[in-house]
Formats: sequence, C-alpha cells, structure tokens
Amino acid sequence: MAALTPISRTPVSFYLPVVAIAGGFAGLLVGTAQGSSMFGVFVGAVVMAVIAYLVTQVMSNEKVSRWGLIGLMLIAGFLFGGIPGAVIGALFGWFFGWFTFWLFEGRYRAKIAPYLTPGQVLWHFTFRVICGAIFVFLITPILVVMPLSFNAEDFFTFTPEMLRFDPAGYSLKHYQDFLTNSDWQNALRNSLLIAPVATFLSVSFGTLAAIGLSQPHVPFRRAIMAILISPMIVPLIISAAGMYFFYSRIGLQGTYLGVVLAHAALGIPFVIITVTATLVGFDRSLTRAAANMGANPVTTFFRVQMPLILPGVISGALFAFITSFDEVVVVLFVGSAGQKTLPWQMFTGLREQISPTILAVATILVVVSIALLTVVELLRRRSERLRGMSPG
Repeated sequence: MAALTPISRTPVSFYLPVVAIAGGFAGLLVGTAQGSSMFGVFVGAVVMAVIAYLVTQVMSNEKVSRWGLIGLMLIAGFLFGGIPGAVIGALFGWFFGWFTFWLFEGRYRAKIAPYLTPGQVLWHFTFRVICGAIFVFLITPILVVMPLSFNAEDFFTFTPEMLRFDPAGYSLKHYQDFLTNSDWQNALRNSLLIAPVATFLSVSFGTLAAIGLSQPHVPFRRAIMAILISPMIVPLIISAAGMYFFYSRIGLQGTYLGVVLAHAALGIPFVIITVTATLVGFDRSLTRAAANMGANPVTTFFRVQMPLILPGVISGALFAFITSFDEVVVVLFVGSAGQKTLPWQMFTGLREQISPTILAVATILVVVSIALLTVVELLRRRSERLRGMSPG
C-alpha cells in the first residue's frame, strides 16, 4: 500500500531519547527479575541509546545491523539466563532493531495522515501503547498458567528443568490425572449436563424477550430491559445469595433444576444484548410481507426472522454457555455435592489440596474459550455482511 505521508530520516535528538525510554522500560523488567529495578532502568536506557546511535550513525547497512543486534542480545541473554535468557534476548534484539530504524527512517509517519500535528502523532501512538500494555497485563496470567500445566513436578512454579527447557521437566501427567480421576470426570460430566440445558433456556427466553422489547409499542421497554439484564450488573455474590434464599423456600436448592435455572438467569442478559444488537438492522417490512402472503407468526419467525438474526442468537448462546460452564459462585450457593461442576472442583482443589491438575483444566478451558470467542467474532462479521454494514 502506498504511503500516506512522505517519510524522511529523523534527527538524533528525536529518536535517541525515544529508544532510550523503551530501553529503560526493558531494563526495568530485567532489573526487577535480578532484584535491582532502578539500576536496570539506567543501564537499559544507556545501553540502548548507545546501540541505537551506533547502528544508525556508524553502521550503514540496516539488515546487518539488525541481525547483529539480535545476535548480540542473544549472547548477552544466554550469559545471564541460559537458554530462556537467550530467547528473551533475541526477542529484545529483534524488537529494538526494528524499533530503532522505524524511528530513524521516519517510517512511523508512513501510514498516518500528513496533516496531523506532532502532538496528535504522539497521542496516536501513545494510545496504541496504552492499549497494548492493557492487553499484555490481561493476557500474561493466562500465558503463565499454560506452560505450568506441563510441569513434571507437583508445583505451581517453574522448576529449574523447565527454565532450562529440559524435556525431563515437562510432563502430561496433570492432563492424565484430569482424564482418569473420578472427581474431575464427575465434575466435567455435571458441567456438560448443566451448561447446554441452561444455554437452551437462555437462548429461548432471551431471544423472545429481545424480539418483544424491540417492538416500539411495548410499554415500559426500558424498565423491563433493565430488569432482564440486571443479573449482569448486580454483583454475583448478591445474586447467588438471593437465589439461595428463594430456592430454599420452593425446594430447588441443591437440585440440578435449580442450578440450571440459576445459570439460565445469568445467561439471558447476554442473549438479549446480542440479539437486540442484531435486530437494530433488521428490516421489519420482511415480516409484514410474510404476513401478507399468509404466513402465521410462527412460520414468519422461523423462516424469515430467525435466519437473519441467527448470528446474534448463536453469539448469545456461546456467551451463555461460557458463563454457565465457567461459573462457580452461584453453584456454590444453590448446588450441592451432587452438582459439583468443573469450576467448583477447581475451587475445591485450590482451597483443600492445591492440585496442579487445576492448571491443566485451566489450560483446557482457556483453549475452549478462545475457540468459542473466535466463533463469536466470525459470526459478528457475518452478521455485519448480511446487514450491509461491512464489505462482503
């Protein structure tokens, strides 16, 4: 794609301080791991500033400079931290090689509008850095758990063998325990029994509610909508306590039906929101045309309306399923030992026996959640194409 803005090399006074700041942040991470944060910041800033000056002002070949920086950082990382340090060092070398020449050659302005002021350009990239930092903050705990699930020892920390990438430090025994342990299998079976039924109820009631509330003649639509989505807003512990006292009086506490209904109540708001968003672009003249042709309301719904709002319905169903499958607070209140679900078993493992099998189960749940959210995103894009909101 052609550049939006002509680019040219920037002065040393611009890119050197920026690289130094980035180097200071990298030094902060390394220094904190070594027990000396401020020293790491100082050394990281100075070293990266010097390297940036050398590769841009002394060396003339960008490709050689970048590969040389990767090799240099790889060797330094290996000397300080072995193989893991070498991997991290190589990644740092690749990033700073790209970042330095990205600034030095002025490529940072290549794909932004030419009329932006320096302050606007600064905010343009600062905003992206903030978003990236938030993403890293949220995703790091998940990335830590996944390799720990392959730990050959019964520890919740990385062993020296794992840090050396020694095959002896890795094992599938925690996954084997999950697949063979009766407690875990009973919990998985309960989750697979409860979540689909709760999802079906959530989709049925939530879709009908969304369609009804989308009609302009329905009185008190906003108040009804607020009540229906309140389980998403009210703190979960309050909802769980209220369900416990209510279910105790009507005999549903400690039953499968009680847990299913509770999870359905938690999933309905997600269905209502996604289906309502899909109905925003729905052409109501289609239903009127179907009625004029003699179709009854049920036929019109399943043959005309449902195919067009199906992406929203499926998205809501996936969110409801994830909510039911991952929920632990409500089931602790309204369920009994016979309805112990997978998250409940994980909670018990943390509280009573510190079982590393929890890490394997968490990894499986993360993979399942990623797959389901990927499906949700694909359905969202399909819905936008059907409604003409994005190119086909």
